[in-house]
Amino acid sequence: MKPYLSVVIPAYNEEYNLRTGVLDSVYSYLSRQNYTWEILFVDDGSSDLTASIAKEFGEKHNGFSVLKEPHRGKGGTVIAGMLKARGEIIVFADTDQATPIDQLEKILPKFKKGYDVVIGSRHGREGAPIVRKIMAYGFSLLRLIVLRLPFKDTQCGFKAFSSEAAKEIFKRLEIFGSKNTSKGASVTAGFDLEILFIARKLGYKIAEVPVDWHHKEGTKVDPIKDSIEGLKGLIAVRVNALQGKYKVR
Repeated sequence: MKPYLSVVIPAYNEEYNLRTGVLDSVYSYLSRQNYTWEILFVDDGSSDLTASIAKEFGEKHNGFSVLKEPHRGKGGTVIAGMLKARGEIIVFADTDQATPIDQLEKILPKFKKGYDVVIGSRHGREGAPIVRKIMAYGFSLLRLIVLRLPFKDTQCGFKAFSSEAAKEIFKRLEIFGSKNTSKGASVTAGFDLEILFIARKLGYKIAEVPVDWHHKEGTKVDPIKDSIEGLKGLIAVRVNALQGKYKVR
């Protein structure tokens, strides 16, 4: 039977977070809901024990499956999970649960109001270093100027899509598609920009919802490297748009 909700969790070398019990918290929350669901844990070719820990968890918990992928970076990993998911609503969430799974309570009602895509927005960014807050502000100005994306926060790793929207958006990614690669634990900012740019191009109704978010120690964000990569991604999306690669056919 097709589940109502699919939760896609991309992971690369997340052994530390898995040992803190994040999967238990996600599973426990979903088990208390009155809708059907599935969890797709997508391993991005981790070099630590991430895949084996997740596999062991899946053997003991129904509705939890592990998808092992070659290392491609967050983009290819998320896409693999989104296209494999069977739910009417499909959400991807970070392994560390910086945005807790219970924030679904703010996200899901929007679909009943006719929205196709609902993105979390980390207002305030509790506990985040000042440099990350400055980065976020500067990047928000750039994406508004260059891509006309009117959102306060495009980078929150908590985004949900109707099944139809997910299939249409993720198969159209040009820069951060499933065949492209990314070294290390990159969380390339351009990935989220391309998703939202395509979603708007396709005419999907998008809602931005404030969600709880807590800074996690050991985050894979590198302020300098990720700022540069984000700028490259932003420019690449604009160039693709000018070349007509996102035209709706």
